[in-house]
Amino acid sequence: MRVTVLAGGVGAARFLDGLVRVLPPERVTVVGNVADDLDLLGLHVSPDLDTVLYTLAGVVEPERGWGRAGDTAHALGVVSQLGGPAWFYLSDRDLGLHLARSERLRAGEPLSAITLSLCTAFGVQVRLLPATDDRVRTVVSTPAGELDFQTYFVRRRHRDEVLAVRYEGATTAQPAPGVLDALAAADVVIVAPSNPFLSVDPILAVSGVRDAIAARSGPTVAVSPIVGGRAVKGPADRLLRTLAGESSPRAVAAHYDGLITHMLIDEADRELLPAIRALGLRAAAAPTLMPDAAARTRVAQAALELAGS
Repeated sequence: MRVTVLAGGVGAARFLDGLVRVLPPERVTVVGNVADDLDLLGLHVSPDLDTVLYTLAGVVEPERGWGRAGDTAHALGVVSQLGGPAWFYLSDRDLGLHLARSERLRAGEPLSAITLSLCTAFGVQVRLLPATDDRVRTVVSTPAGELDFQTYFVRRRHRDEVLAVRYEGATTAQPAPGVLDALAAADVVIVAPSNPFLSVDPILAVSGVRDAIAARSGPTVAVSPIVGGRAVKGPADRLLRTLAGESSPRAVAAHYDGLITHMLIDEADRELLPAIRALGLRAAAAPTLMPDAAARTRVAQAALELAGS
């Protein structure tokens, strides 16, 4: 079985950690969000790609779910002492990766090629692809004005009400090499439990990606990031209430209308199965919280079992 996963954020990385315990990692392709990438201190930072990389390499900070485990931040401390931008956390070994990637980007290498070589260096056998090698950035409209994603999410701690979201550069961006082929060749496509507006939609907005998924004949399974009306992590519940009218797995399913064929929701939302099935989807409920490796494996197994139903 070949599986392609649309992924962004900690929830997606944890799901993937479970998936590679169920399937051989070389059968898994990840299409990662790059619309929250940023340029900081002269470096190109790819937070979602790095979270997947670190998680699958077994070096992620386990409590946060992002960044390097057991690392120091001496360099960032000096930046702060000298009055530089220290609001975005970059640990010392993390900086080493950003330095290497940024130098190669300046030399003209595409992000996709660099990412694949980083996976090899870290011993990650999953094929990790950025959605695009072109520049795409999430821009959030708030009462305070338009904010770039990391200003909204990290610097302002996603406290602002979100009025709209757009993906600057997406309409002209081309999928990275291998992305459309991975979607077409997959036996199953999975939309990971990620924020629909901030992690998945930026991938779908890249020219050709949404159409490639919609044209599939095989199953496309979404795993809900909402449990009992609340986001497991981040502001997805608030965005759903504002932009979709309610925070529920049903709203997530409706958001992906025309793209998904199956949906996995948490046991806490079992009563919503009829409403989701009324949208024309196959649906199932299972425990979807992922506090440890065993739970992550069970969620991945449940998603694959649903795909085969």
